[in-house]
Amino acid sequence: MSLSEPSPFPLVGLKAVTNAQHEWVALVFDIAAAPDDTLHALQLVFGYPDMMAALAPLDCIVMAPDLAVTDPSQLASLPSSTVMFRVPLSACTDGGRQKKCKQLVEQGYRLLVEGEGGIHAGQAGIRSMAFDCHAQVPSQLALLTMSGPHLALNVDTPARHDAAKAAGMTLFCGDHALHPDLDAAPTDGTSRKRLLALLGLLARDADSRELEILMKQDPALSYHLLKVVNSAAFAPSTPIHSFGQAINVLGRRQLQRWLQLLLYARQQDDGAANPLLPLAAVRAAQMEALVKLRGGDRDEQDMAFVTGVFSLLDVLLDMPMAEIIGALNLDLDVVMALLDRAGPYGELLKVVAQDRPDSSTLHDLELDHETWWRSLLQAYHWAIQVSRNL
Repeated sequence: MSLSEPSPFPLVGLKAVTNAQHEWVALVFDIAAAPDDTLHALQLVFGYPDMMAALAPLDCIVMAPDLAVTDPSQLASLPSSTVMFRVPLSACTDGGRQKKCKQLVEQGYRLLVEGEGGIHAGQAGIRSMAFDCHAQVPSQLALLTMSGPHLALNVDTPARHDAAKAAGMTLFCGDHALHPDLDAAPTDGTSRKRLLALLGLLARDADSRELEILMKQDPALSYHLLKVVNSAAFAPSTPIHSFGQAINVLGRRQLQRWLQLLLYARQQDDGAANPLLPLAAVRAAQMEALVKLRGGDRDEQDMAFVTGVFSLLDVLLDMPMAEIIGALNLDLDVVMALLDRAGPYGELLKVVAQDRPDSSTLHDLELDHETWWRSLLQAYHWAIQVSRNL
């Protein structure tokens, strides 16, 4: 299809939903479609080959199509076991739409009302709420009248995450992972230096022995690596117990990739998973997928992957990106992308870092909506697998 022609496939964005332990449990779909075309757009997206398998086992949270004109039989491509519908408050107050909501519930769908639905939500059979927590959290009374689970949207700081959790919300969606608490305990200096040294060795493709010596100084990192190579993803015939064996199983290229991601695998002080890990995995995998779809060779794909996975190091290490880059030996195009979002990888990184870019931005990069969706699907599939194996 020529990029000068309008894309028949809708423009789709995804946003992860986590539980209180920062584990991914669902995805919020942001689909660009006119209100009267929402159902058709949903059918195109959910009818995409292997879409449900790629995102399993996560739930999919979507805006409900116009319930007044939607026949339940039209939702056959949206499995009730996986799809959760967000419905507006108006759906709870209108008698006809209340009936439609009840029909969806009877079909096994889970509904979330946007805002405090109160008694009207109960009359529509709705037990969960999706609440915009950017400025405030819902009232305790509203939460007491609905059994949940409740989804907190636009949770953009750790403080807002904690407030939403204290209020009784159990699902969280927002950019709080990208804006860590500056008053939290600082990163251990010794550990940070060791991470930078390891990054430097990886960047210059150091000898395996050098990597092994440094890995032995970081028991947590060594543990996670051995956990990966012994997981079902690689299914070794015999257990892997040493770094040398791990190299033989993974190979140098895969070893570098897993080690780059393992930098994010450390547990938080409260024992929860590091929420940056799957985000870095998505960026890395989508950067690589886009370069491959555009005809880039293996070296270009590798540099795209590195750009994506390293793009959150400043957040992880609480250091200026320029200082981090100074300790590494990276290709100039990767450096330009990380420091200035410039060059071929920088342009892609700016797009990948957005929840859902606009059509004109994709057009400038010679990407159509379906190519974007394909890369997004591949990236989230890989990030889901990474999160489950670490």
